[in-house]
Amino acid sequence: MAIHEHEVDRRTLFRVGLGTAVAAVVGTEVALAGPAGATPSPEFPWIIDCDTWGARPPSSPIQITGNTTNKIILHHMAFPNVTDYSREHAVQLAKDCQNLHMDTNGWADTGQHFTVSRGGYVLEGRHRSLETLDAGLHQVISAHCPGENGNAIGIENEGTYITETPPQALLDSLVELCVAVCGKFRLNAWDIFGHWDFRLGTDCPGIAFYAEFPQVRRRVLAAMGVSPSAAPARRWPDIWRFVDSQVVQVAQYLLVDAGYTDLAINGVFGTDMNPMVADFQTTHGIPVTADATFDTATWEALAPVLDKDATGLPVEAVQYMLGIKGYADTVAVTGEYDHNTMKAVQDMQRLHGLHPNGKVDLSTWCAVVGGTVREALYA
Repeated sequence: MAIHEHEVDRRTLFRVGLGTAVAAVVGTEVALAGPAGATPSPEFPWIIDCDTWGARPPSSPIQITGNTTNKIILHHMAFPNVTDYSREHAVQLAKDCQNLHMDTNGWADTGQHFTVSRGGYVLEGRHRSLETLDAGLHQVISAHCPGENGNAIGIENEGTYITETPPQALLDSLVELCVAVCGKFRLNAWDIFGHWDFRLGTDCPGIAFYAEFPQVRRRVLAAMGVSPSAAPARRWPDIWRFVDSQVVQVAQYLLVDAGYTDLAINGVFGTDMNPMVADFQTTHGIPVTADATFDTATWEALAPVLDKDATGLPVEAVQYMLGIKGYADTVAVTGEYDHNTMKAVQDMQRLHGLHPNGKVDLSTWCAVVGGTVREALYA
């Protein structure tokens, strides 16, 4: 992962200060007792804590966010797909990852909150992640996804999953971990996203793994005992001012199509987007969101319905995203809604439980850009 340790959630750092210890944090932020080193969790004894796997101490104090955790972001590690599924290997994996992040990337500690090995072992990543999971109040500020490090729990999954899918043991443990995170931080299965939804220029979590996300979400929902009917019709990626990603690029295609022609289509959420998003929201009767966040109302006013006769930038946006999701060999970014584009759209609709009519309606848009639709949560 090409992530910089200092690129944590900016709102938290502005409020708390980079050098401020968590004990000094005031207001609604939680002050957690105990040393920086982790201890085993009585509630989650199956998570191997930092002390147990022999983690090095962090090089600087671990910060606790003041923000509300609003999602889980899943990653693959881009490590080899080993066949050693032992606990010993999982422990060595955690050590190797921490050494890479501290010694090569220059971070204070392991970047992610938790790691799942191919053998299905779950390990604490960044110190205090297990402690804050137990508390279920405010998470550790991490280094797994710039702009989301103070808002999202990051889970790394051992292996590389562009063409291969994770082993069943990994998926089983990942579901168990997501259920634990959702339960403690008051999240739901539809709050699970992939790294590339919020990070530009990465293949993580891998095309093949990403195709497993609807199944992972369904299993998490079932384990939580929640009915799919309780889900929102659509849970869109809530991109905002501090996120650069392929989803941002889709939003830029659509904003330019809506008349904001001075906007560059490059996936970078620059300050120039802020007034454009605010103007779009205002002109469409949508409350202006903080930090130009794309909420459901903004997405659904912006995304046009497309059919076989559609042309232009919105079609390019769909084709661009389909290329990333595994259709690069068949779908070209032409702006013409051709047969190959329709076939790829139908594949995506089937994957997410939608009627495969090839029409890009709001639910299809949501699924294509990385969100969750209610239909995908029904088994």
